[in-house]
Amino acid sequence: MFDRFRQRSYELENLDKGTYTPEEYEGCIVELQWVNRWLGDTKTLDDLFLAEIERLGVRSFSVLDVGAGSGELLRVAANWARDTERKSFLVGLELNERSAKSILEESAEFPEIHSVRGNGLRLPFQDRAFDYAIQSLTLHHFDDEGAVEILREMGRVARRGIFVIDLHRSPVAYFFYTTIGKLFLHNRLLREDGALSILKSWKPQELEKLGRAAGLKNVTVDEHFPSRLVLSGEPVTTTV
Repeated sequence: MFDRFRQRSYELENLDKGTYTPEEYEGCIVELQWVNRWLGDTKTLDDLFLAEIERLGVRSFSVLDVGAGSGELLRVAANWARDTERKSFLVGLELNERSAKSILEESAEFPEIHSVRGNGLRLPFQDRAFDYAIQSLTLHHFDDEGAVEILREMGRVARRGIFVIDLHRSPVAYFFYTTIGKLFLHNRLLREDGALSILKSWKPQELEKLGRAAGLKNVTVDEHFPSRLVLSGEPVTTTV
């Protein structure tokens, strides 16, 4: 039974294959915001990434969110910056045209949030264009080679560091999702893809290895309750 957790699955999800209707995708965006709030991503961003900015005493910062979805995490960062009297310049990158538009629609009250349509494998920005590059629940959609390329690109455009949230391929996370989690999820894409996403994700030492292969330094991977792995690293040349 536990053999399925020994190695990553490379099976394509509905989101990867495009097997969904526009209505299902809209519902997925809405429900995913709820998932981010209650299953760890929003709190993880606050506890680790934003806490690091505060620890360093940074008063003005820029962030690129690669695969930003509807921009939920950018809005968390924008609110935090305002509450702590900091200046922020925040950009969400999305390959999906609908998501790229959704970032702006959902962030109308945040002029500091911008949207760009582009490919995470070839980021359309110059070297060191942002202080930080972040990503949440996107990396596991790629094979290991693609994941390394995305991490390398994130390291290229970031001056200070990168911060990646993804799933932990563990039996606990899998069975939690397939039992308790599914009781609260109504969208077909989340219900069908969620468990597969866990099987497509990594164990801590595997994700750390990818970060090092991407040329990042000071790579760390932390476990964050209930089922998240958080990779942080710095580009080879940093600006403090």
